[in-house]
Amino acid sequence: MLLTYQNCKEKYGSQYGITKAIKAAEIFKLEKGIYSTQPHEAEIAIIALKYPDAIFTLNSAFYYHNLTDTIPDYYYLATEKNAYQITDKRVIQKYENSNALSLGVITMEQDGAQIKIYNKERMLLELIRNKNNFSFDYYKEILNNYRKIIHELNIQDIQDYADELPKNKMIMETLRLEVF
Repeated sequence: MLLTYQNCKEKYGSQYGITKAIKAAEIFKLEKGIYSTQPHEAEIAIIALKYPDAIFTLNSAFYYHNLTDTIPDYYYLATEKNAYQITDKRVIQKYENSNALSLGVITMEQDGAQIKIYNKERMLLELIRNKNNFSFDYYKEILNNYRKIIHELNIQDIQDYADELPKNKMIMETLRLEVF
């Protein structure tokens, strides 16, 4: 089980108590501020605990939704536009307009961890919004996978999300031409 420094301080009383628990192998320090009752934890679980307000997006979300078999080199996280910069080298941070940040957020289990991630409908819009940031082959792979599951998607949610996002006219036109 993963624990934050605050969780450990509440349980063991002080930094001295935490240090004693580490020496007794009751808990293990995985990285700064992150502890566990096991010597190893999934990296995604650590990222999710470390950045609880962030939402998995882009390459990470496409992979976790099985829309691509390309394993991302980084964890892509969306945060509010005025959030602190994430300096973790494993993370690429995408700033999102705070009004649109929570559109389409779901909780998913991934490698034993509960993560906040955008649903497939929102990710279709993110694919189109960020089209120019992807290689042509990567974009086409994901788009083709969306075409295979289009009947499973909630079209009303896609339209509602598109109305709230910037570039909504371009998004709707691209959806009409390339997806539907």
